[in-house]
Amino acid sequence: MKIAVPTRDGVVDSHFGHCAYFTVFTVNDQKQVTGRETLPAPQGCGCKSGIATVLHEMGVEVMLAGNMGDGAVNVLARNGIVAIRGCVGDIEQLVEAYLAGRVVDSGHGCAAHHEGEACHHHTL
Repeated sequence: MKIAVPTRDGVVDSHFGHCAYFTVFTVNDQKQVTGRETLPAPQGCGCKSGIATVLHEMGVEVMLAGNMGDGAVNVLARNGIVAIRGCVGDIEQLVEAYLAGRVVDSGHGCAAHHEGEACHHHTL
């Protein structure tokens, strides 16, 4: 299994569509991280960039993200990637917590935003 995390400076970026890069973790059947790679983020809105297709082709099944709109959630889902929103903090600790079953989707997304605008209307 592969897990992607929108990343900036080693922590979860607060918004999927504006991250610096994606960190992709490879996990074995024993729920241990066996590999890690980075993928530069495309310019523009995450849900329209084609990144979901690229991540799907890499074998990503789960996206652990901070905030994202419904458009991004839907595009990821169409590519077989489950979005878990509301994630914060160090990416390695986050992945370990997810693998231990301690991370669930917040159910909160960005209702509306414009390209280049961060989500400041809700907190995690």
